[in-house]
Amino acid sequence: MSKIQPYTLSVPDEDIARLKAKLEITRLPNELEGAEWLYGSPLTDIKRLVERWKDGYDWRKHETELNDALPQFTVDIEVDGFETLNIHFVHQKSTLETAIPLLFVHGWPGSFLEVKKILPLLTAVSSDHPSFHVVALSLPNFGFSEGTKKKGFAIDQYAEVAHKLMLTLGYNQYVTQGGDWGHVITKAMATSYGTKHVKAWHTNMPVVGPPKPLSSPLLFLQHLVKPYSAAEKTGLERAIWFRQKGRGYFAEQATQPQTLGYSLADSPAGLLAWIYEKLVTWTDSYPWTDDDVLTWVSIYWFSRAGPAASVRIYYEASQSFNRLDTYVPNVPMGISVFPKDLGVVPRSWMYAIGKVVFMSEHENGGHFAAYEKPDELVRDLHKFLGKGGPAHGVVDGNNGYSLSSRL
Repeated sequence: MSKIQPYTLSVPDEDIARLKAKLEITRLPNELEGAEWLYGSPLTDIKRLVERWKDGYDWRKHETELNDALPQFTVDIEVDGFETLNIHFVHQKSTLETAIPLLFVHGWPGSFLEVKKILPLLTAVSSDHPSFHVVALSLPNFGFSEGTKKKGFAIDQYAEVAHKLMLTLGYNQYVTQGGDWGHVITKAMATSYGTKHVKAWHTNMPVVGPPKPLSSPLLFLQHLVKPYSAAEKTGLERAIWFRQKGRGYFAEQATQPQTLGYSLADSPAGLLAWIYEKLVTWTDSYPWTDDDVLTWVSIYWFSRAGPAASVRIYYEASQSFNRLDTYVPNVPMGISVFPKDLGVVPRSWMYAIGKVVFMSEHENGGHFAAYEKPDELVRDLHKFLGKGGPAHGVVDGNNGYSLSSRL
């Protein structure tokens, strides 16, 4: 078995110096009068952030905060048909031995950073809700995990790495939570490794199209005859906006990731503008501070495989079997709906994803639920997996929770 090694974030001084040198010679584009957000990330915002990144932002301060808040490790994972990859992950155990093992899976442009706010909430021990042993990996090609050097590393391979990580940590049975690519990857895990290992899965981004007459005849009929609620109509408007105005990045990353990669790898201002646009337009008026944004983007800039590696998941997933159209029949599924996510589809459509036993709708919040709405997301997980919840007791030996054994 591969040896698990403690890991401390420690970006080399020369990498920080190189970043500042590149920022020093940044050439920004001009901007049309009154453009604001119509054409993408506004010049005034990017100019301010570039200056802050160059002269005011202290990576070492935020690096220390991440190290203090997140227990980090690495381990080698062998991927069938590919190389062995050194995987970076966060692992925080609850003080309750019978806590539920939970795997958190991020997407793009997210990272392991997204688990920071929910980690203490999930591991907390109470007589009122379940507690969790939490694992949050940096996906291969992201963050401080190693990147693959071979073509074809697609969703099944990401799922394999995540599953093997849980087994390596001794979690033979576990539950998952993910949005964005985390939704697609955890769906693949539920398909391939449930019900023996993946006992329940939860998503805050239920990706699915309209019900089809052959695969979901009853849902298809409901789709035709039942009027949509006001919230569902608003969600569809959001989905239409995303498809018409916000999906250009997807087309480029899914078709020519290498061409885009030169800019992401060489220009910190370009990487910043590319990600900043998503942080703002994919959230529900979230109050980003400049240092929030710069920490988020710095993880990509300093990433082990480089920022260009992260966008290849779009190409590889587009070339492989599309799991978005499959149904997961036997693994209990929970859904949290946040209105400013990218594709908030009618509720009836979501039942075509899998065995939906829990659904919670929220009045606000967007794409990065763990970061924007940590309390709400964790509360949903408590209801989904706690006593009286539809997925309570799915992990053997984790049927109860109390404070008595720890007092």
